[in-house]
Amino acid sequence: MADAVGQLRGHAVQDVEIRADCRVLRIALDDGHTLLVSVLIDEAGKPRLDVDFLRAVEEVDHRQLEVRFGEAE
Repeated sequence: MADAVGQLRGHAVQDVEIRADCRVLRIALDDGHTLLVSVLIDEAGKPRLDVDFLRAVEEVDHRQLEVRFGEAE
């Protein structure tokens, strides 16, 4: 969690959204990255804080797996 939140350092916050049920906080940064803070409920019914740092769309590898179908030789 500390590493994900540390990614905020040195960046300007562009936008902040919170879900109506207050379970997800989304912080959009100036470089296109997003910090997502969520409250998850485990199997025992206890809340757990989860933090994810999402890369900008430009940095995501958009290659697709190519599968060729043809006649067996």
